[in-house]
Amino acid sequence: MSQTANTMNGMTLEHIAAVCGGIYVGAEADKTREVTGIVRDSHEVLPGNLFVCIRGARVDGHHFIPAVFEAGACGVLAEQEVAHAAGPYIRVASTLEAIQKIAAAYRRELGIKVVGITGSVGKTSTKEMIASVLQQKYHALKTQKNYNNEIGLPFTIFQIRSEHQVAVLEMGISDFGEMHRLAAMAQPDICVITNIGLCHLEHLGNRDGILKAKTECFAHLAPDGTAVLNGDDDKLGTLTTVNGKPAVFYGIGKSADDLTDKSVYATDVESIGLSGIRARIHNGAESFCVTIPLAGKHNVYNALAAVCVGEAMGLTAWEIKQGIENVSAIGGRSHLIEKDGVTVIDDCYNANPVSVKASIDVLAEAPGRKIAVLGDMGELGENETAFHAMVGEYFREKGIDVLLCTGELSKELAAAARLASPSTQVFHVKEKHDICHQLAQIKKPGDTILVKASHFMKFEEIVTFLTAEQ
Repeated sequence: MSQTANTMNGMTLEHIAAVCGGIYVGAEADKTREVTGIVRDSHEVLPGNLFVCIRGARVDGHHFIPAVFEAGACGVLAEQEVAHAAGPYIRVASTLEAIQKIAAAYRRELGIKVVGITGSVGKTSTKEMIASVLQQKYHALKTQKNYNNEIGLPFTIFQIRSEHQVAVLEMGISDFGEMHRLAAMAQPDICVITNIGLCHLEHLGNRDGILKAKTECFAHLAPDGTAVLNGDDDKLGTLTTVNGKPAVFYGIGKSADDLTDKSVYATDVESIGLSGIRARIHNGAESFCVTIPLAGKHNVYNALAAVCVGEAMGLTAWEIKQGIENVSAIGGRSHLIEKDGVTVIDDCYNANPVSVKASIDVLAEAPGRKIAVLGDMGELGENETAFHAMVGEYFREKGIDVLLCTGELSKELAAAARLASPSTQVFHVKEKHDICHQLAQIKKPGDTILVKASHFMKFEEIVTFLTAEQ
């Protein structure tokens, strides 16, 4: 992540050492020097940066200390004594714990609003939608790449500068306690939870466990903060108040049978295929029509969350509408790529049963022949085979022409799809390269190909094959 040239106001080496409980080693004159940024990648060091030495599975950041000083680093954060250091360093017991303390301290000193986003599905798309809306009025910073965990979030916070007026921070977890640590850094003014779905069950057990883990963020919500929740989610719908304040709910449709009283809701939802979806959004006494340039009903929910946040941040209906209609998909998440007459739906960043079903729905809207390329879904716990079979059963009456899949668990998906949808040609192959070989044989102009699996399957290699110059 690139750094701006201006400094992190008030973050001197002396102050950084104090907030993280570190020991400053170096010249007295350097103590009051403000850092221009905090980075963990030695290739990204710019003059005045503080370099964080992180020990990884393959690389130890301490090995790069001489190089980062040569590149102009003003200091390093290290877990050991630095012999013959070319500049000052701060020694700590754990650099990972230290950066979290530094991020929390820096966040407290910033005069900025923070929107924290979590949920089982749709965090990144919702983050993009909210940021697009807020950028109509404010200078907003948003989480980049997958910098949403205990290592990534601090470095996202370190990107905030004096010109930013709001930060939109994604918070991803896989176990209990992680959200406490993330939210302690983010200290959100608005918490958005998109849904409570089926993911990370290996650690969290069931949806009640997921709800408990996700809502740890409320312990660090600002005293006058707002919780924005999906009112159509049966688990979130039970949270009528958060920290003694009514939650703000959103959803599709509104009736007396709803679990919650939705402040913002959509009607007249209409798919326009892969081009997106139209809807009328109601916000109190006013309503407006909007065209969401991303396919799939799930993106209506993402837009509704953005309306709630925009309303809370004082945007007009016109500004909110403009933000929604100008949002863009990002790589790996329902990103459409056209190549040689073939449309590739690149949705390979991650997968769970809810998100895969949503992607199948998007594929079903496509014209021409529809090909689904699916792989294993991870961290689903003891019922992982049943969840894969459930996805296979979802092919029933979806009109998908071909299913290609690989992975041990996806054998269950393929078997269930064969039974549920006899008109779908179903293939389960051993390796990714077998999928690529088969695609090379069968793909033709007019096809739409969905590529989706959990991140560990590395299905981006299939996307690269489909979109590379032949």
